[in-house]
Amino acid sequence: MDADADVAGVAGLLADPARVTMLDALLAGRALSAGELARCAGVAAPTASAHLRRLLDGGLVAVEAQGRHRYYRLAGSAVAEAMEALCLIARPQPVRSLRQSQRAEALRFARTCYDHLAGVVGVALADSLVRAGALRPVVGREYDVTPGGEELLGGLGVDVAELRRERRAFARRCLDWTERSPHLSGALGAALLARLLDLGWLARGRVPRGLVLTSTGREGLARALGCEVAPPRG
Repeated sequence: MDADADVAGVAGLLADPARVTMLDALLAGRALSAGELARCAGVAAPTASAHLRRLLDGGLVAVEAQGRHRYYRLAGSAVAEAMEALCLIARPQPVRSLRQSQRAEALRFARTCYDHLAGVVGVALADSLVRAGALRPVVGREYDVTPGGEELLGGLGVDVAELRRERRAFARRCLDWTERSPHLSGALGAALLARLLDLGWLARGRVPRGLVLTSTGREGLARALGCEVAPPRG
């Protein structure tokens, strides 16, 4: 561990349930207003503003102004990956209602992890790309795309060469907290999720962060990538 890293400071920011709930809402990848985040966290507007100031000062969120309105988003994909990683060591919250159970299962099956795909579908997609020889694990947490993979992904409308030029990690293994196996993050993971949404293979669900695998998507993933996904439980 880097002795200069203020781990305790970040831990202090995450020690409040309302702040964690706000960050969880922002894991959907969309910018939200203070009022929206207050409603998500179940706190009053002044309390939400105080929490957001602390998160902003701590570098976990960023703010952007549009006219008179201010919208908050995660400061970057590293924050999302850190939140996902913490879920690996956190005890699961007790499920006390059918609604909680259905929400948990929806998120386990398919969800956004900031700007990329996670859950059962995300892990199945990454596994399929590796099996097909399109992705290959390289040093550390990185993936690389093979020439065959570049052709395969290009057939789906993903420009791999353009993604390599972006000023962010190209393709990384992100350990999925529900499946305990890696899904695909980085510029490639974000582009692939965006393309699957554009194709109508995935759709936004009613549960925040939740995604729905459409019948067209189930057939398309199997046909194009050999990715077979069992239906969600329940």
